[in-house]
Amino acid sequence: MSDCIFCMIASKEIPSNVVYEDDKIIAFHDLEPQAPVHVLIIPKKHIASLDAVSAEDQELLGYLAVKVKDIAAELGLENGYRLVSNCGEDGLQTVQHLHFHLLGKRKMLWPPG
Repeated sequence: MSDCIFCMIASKEIPSNVVYEDDKIIAFHDLEPQAPVHVLIIPKKHIASLDAVSAEDQELLGYLAVKVKDIAAELGLENGYRLVSNCGEDGLQTVQHLHFHLLGKRKMLWPPG
């Protein structure tokens, strides 16, 4: 999708502070961090949100989920972390590309919102 900021980051049209990348996903530091460590993890394939996930995305999302622990370990999140995906207007999704916020290096609050 040519006007999607996350697609442009994934294709290197826009620079980012990348912490992990392979042929399926990319993880980079959030520009407005909400924790000492705040990384966004996205599939390189454009999927608008969790509501837009199809059966053909099952392997990709399973792969992403398995990679989270590796990315968290690389970032030194041995004491725990939170993984969040906002979906839709009420969920405060601001970029229409599926993404997961990996937050850590501080005690998380509950309830979150």
